[in-house]
Amino acid sequence: MEAIMDDPDFLDFSDHSIITTPSSDEDWTNLWSPLVDWESFAAGPDDFQTLIDSIIHEDDDVVLTPDQVSAQESDLSANDEKGLRLVHLLMAAAEALTTGTESHHLARAILVRLNELVSPTHGTNIERLAAHFSSALQNLLDSAATAHTITTDTPNLTDTLTAFHLLQDMSPYVKFAHFTANQAILEAVAHEKRVHIVDFDVTEGAQWASLIQSLSSRSTGPPGPHLRITALSRGASGRRSIPTVQETGRRLTAFAASVGQPFSFHQCRLDPDETFRPSSLKLVRGEALVFNCMLHLPHLSFRASGSVASFLKGAKELNPRVVMVVEEEVARSGDAGFVGLFMDSLHHYSAVFDSLEVGFPMHRWARALVERVLLGPRIGSCVERMYRSGGEERGSWEEWLGAAGFRGVPVSFANHCQANLLLGLFNDGYRVEELGNNKLVLGWKSRRLLSASVWTSNS
Repeated sequence: MEAIMDDPDFLDFSDHSIITTPSSDEDWTNLWSPLVDWESFAAGPDDFQTLIDSIIHEDDDVVLTPDQVSAQESDLSANDEKGLRLVHLLMAAAEALTTGTESHHLARAILVRLNELVSPTHGTNIERLAAHFSSALQNLLDSAATAHTITTDTPNLTDTLTAFHLLQDMSPYVKFAHFTANQAILEAVAHEKRVHIVDFDVTEGAQWASLIQSLSSRSTGPPGPHLRITALSRGASGRRSIPTVQETGRRLTAFAASVGQPFSFHQCRLDPDETFRPSSLKLVRGEALVFNCMLHLPHLSFRASGSVASFLKGAKELNPRVVMVVEEEVARSGDAGFVGLFMDSLHHYSAVFDSLEVGFPMHRWARALVERVLLGPRIGSCVERMYRSGGEERGSWEEWLGAAGFRGVPVSFANHCQANLLLGLFNDGYRVEELGNNKLVLGWKSRRLLSASVWTSNS
């Protein structure tokens, strides 16, 4: 820890950009290091903060006439009334799909009415949100009628990568997850010569580009370790909208070479039933082993739960130095059944949509793309998982880890400070809190959105 704190490059957010494009290998050079240069923040606001402030507060000096104020208040009242009506319709549709009060005819009638009232691309936050939840319930209804598994259209790769980069630039969701995980990993392997990270779902590898940049940019202390990443390869069905593991590996390898970081990339395929076999990993004596599990990604459906459990059981067997788990803070208590879980998830994503309204105030097309490509599928997966569980959701994965014998690793003061500095670049509605001693939570106002927890299997 002392070696890290003494590093002058600690918490360096330099060389960042506002909008990145996913079309070339140069994208990796725009990814921020999870280590911040404290002096650069003390010197004054940077260009990024100035731009964000100018967007958020652009209309602060506009003076409205009394008639305009009255018209705005009238519009707000009408929107609130419609929003409440939509929530009641969604609740009624969810209840009509619930076993015990099941009425598919009633659910279908309600959903027809909802589709007349809302659109996923137009209207207020609650209207667009209601459209996505209505679509998720419609999928449940259709699958029950046909006895087939839910299938959804997958966006093309370009849209997915563009949406991911927009979300990364205009909200702290992606960077909070990546930076918190990477900082904990860096601290756990600070004096190691070889580090092996086993990643549950590598997607485009943005997290590891950031880590590679951090390792290669150390100006003091021992030389960076050789980094090896093994990416788990899950079933290909429905996943054409994200880069292949091989594509990600090639990009990471090229980026590591460009910055002089010793690096190798491997792939580990899960069994056909998506079971992880620890024996399938290639392990090298002397490597510090790290397991990484990012579970807030939109393409991870409820069917991934089995492979997550298998992956974490394998982590327990292999005794890694550290295990990182990032997951959404959606209600998991089954006390109120499917309807209660459904309403809590509606409140959760309402907070997400509200936060993005602030992050994309002048770029409605960008917000619409993020909602359609990333959040819509995530909502569908969340609703499907709650329904299939019969309203008896499992606990969080952090609860699972604790019950399985993993021990929490305290989140460092440096990691907590880093999270607060990151949120300082965005709207002040965001907050970070520490729960227990091994978990940081990203929140929007009073709502917890995303958590990152640090674990070890060592006694």
